[in-house]
Amino acid sequence: MDFKIELVPISVSDVDAAVQFYGDKVGWTVDHDQTPMDGLRFVQVTPPGSACSFCFGTGLDMLPTGQTQHIQIVVADADAACDYLRDRDVECTDVKDLAWGRFVDFSDPDGNQWTLQQLPDRS
Repeated sequence: MDFKIELVPISVSDVDAAVQFYGDKVGWTVDHDQTPMDGLRFVQVTPPGSACSFCFGTGLDMLPTGQTQHIQIVVADADAACDYLRDRDVECTDVKDLAWGRFVDFSDPDGNQWTLQQLPDRS
């Protein structure tokens, strides 16, 4: 049996600002931005090439208000990921070389943390 992660909630204080950050600034696809009823807004964003998306909004009650996440995403090239973020004016760390991979970190305006990891060569 396969278990595939498809959707991870994140908490944001300003949905419009989060849509702008993830969609316009970071460049992820905004798959959904819908208000199906008063008090409920659902936004889903997906990083390029990812099978897993992230959601946020209002009235979702998935996470306590103000709770932040730390999510790690695997990338093919940490240097290219760092350049990509900086080209989009996203503040990020320099590439960190560790025995278990190469890493770039950034945060959204609400303090959700993202780590981009280039896996070590396993050959």
